[in-house]
Amino acid sequence: MWSSNFSKNALAGLTTSFALVPECIAFALVAHLNPLTGLYGAFFICTITAIFGGRPGMISGAAGSMAVVIVALVAQHGLQYFLATVVLSGLIMLLFGVLRLGKLVTMVPHPVMLGFVNGLAIVIAWSQLQHFKADGAWLQGASLVWMCGLVLLTMLIVYLLPRLTKALPPALVAIVGVGVLSATLALPVRTLGDMAHIAGGLPVFALPDVPMNLETLHIVFPYALLMAVVGLLETLLTFNLTDEITETRGLPNRECVALGAANVASGLFGGMGGCAMIGQTMINLSSGGRTRVSGAVSGIMILLFILFLSPLIERIPLAALVGVMFVVAQQTFAWSSLQVLGKVPRHDALLIVAVTAITVATDLATAVLCGIVIAALSFAWRHARDIRADVEQGAGVKTYTPHGTLFFASVAHFNELFDLQDDPQQVVLDCRYLRLVDHSAVVAVAALSERYAKAGKTLRVLHLSKRCEALLQRSGVAVTV
Repeated sequence: MWSSNFSKNALAGLTTSFALVPECIAFALVAHLNPLTGLYGAFFICTITAIFGGRPGMISGAAGSMAVVIVALVAQHGLQYFLATVVLSGLIMLLFGVLRLGKLVTMVPHPVMLGFVNGLAIVIAWSQLQHFKADGAWLQGASLVWMCGLVLLTMLIVYLLPRLTKALPPALVAIVGVGVLSATLALPVRTLGDMAHIAGGLPVFALPDVPMNLETLHIVFPYALLMAVVGLLETLLTFNLTDEITETRGLPNRECVALGAANVASGLFGGMGGCAMIGQTMINLSSGGRTRVSGAVSGIMILLFILFLSPLIERIPLAALVGVMFVVAQQTFAWSSLQVLGKVPRHDALLIVAVTAITVATDLATAVLCGIVIAALSFAWRHARDIRADVEQGAGVKTYTPHGTLFFASVAHFNELFDLQDDPQQVVLDCRYLRLVDHSAVVAVAALSERYAKAGKTLRVLHLSKRCEALLQRSGVAVTV
């Protein structure tokens, strides 16, 4: 049983490693770096997070979302400053995990998660179109026909093979099968070797060759902070998705610490920074990868490709990898979200669409942060309108009993509940069903008391919770209680 499980996870890791190579090369080229920089980064980040991280089955590597944010840094200051940035971003990630801030991901609403998944699925599919180009021009003629044909063949194998047997990962069979077919028939198709040559030696330890002074820190810190934020966001959201798919619970803080340590190691050995990669994670999970073995095998295979297997790996047709990634995009997209758009509240439906669109148009960090802000504003608006009051009058005393939450967004509605002009001399504010949550709420109660006092009337506040009384006392608010 153990041997079978190990083999299954090892094969899943091997399959995932094939998909990691072109992505890491492409991301390195986007950042104007040597492709080996991306592959070294993939080796360190994938291996270290797999062995020491808090989410078995999740795949991390040199990610495009982090590569995009440092293009300007590399262009202006060069490789060494970039490596220093990778190390510093890793330290920030590590500190984030040590401070146990990984739980903050629980504050991301489910509609934002759906938008994140859908947006990334579209980005994954869209990014594959670059492989239909050669020297900046779209493929034509026989090259285009063979490219499209092999992509479709790969997708058919991935979809149909599980109906025949589940002994081997379908993506692995598709990649190897299409590769053998292409080599045997000498088909005119682009291969990994056309993107870059990946042969190299062992990564070498070296501190970034930059001045250790405040000027250097001033240059690299903004980029390092942005890389850390983007990396942590993508990792923790992919972490949540992996939890849902595997129906298990990981350790987010441990994952953040491992990711930080992996980025530090990558930077010290000349590699790119990275984080969790949703596409490769989906390939690993769909291939049966559930343990640390799959991630570790995937990372180690990247190093073996560099050292020994580059002649074979460079002959893999890009069409096979594109076909696999198209399937990943289709399986990643939350198609069920389309069915629920008309059933969920309108603000949630708009949130799903907005986060999806922002992810495609900009980047993940912007989309998630915008989604959280939109969700928070929507929540505040809805709860601000929920405040109401029961009113009783008798024996010269009028009693208001508000229901709801008093905070910055509901202050205006709270003030509208009171009829200052027509109220009697004695007014009671019964707070047994009212919750004061911020300073705006405290100020609102104080201001209401002052308005009644100026009108020659008395406002008594009853049944405040201990927490609310403490808020009033700390703020120095003089209210008759």
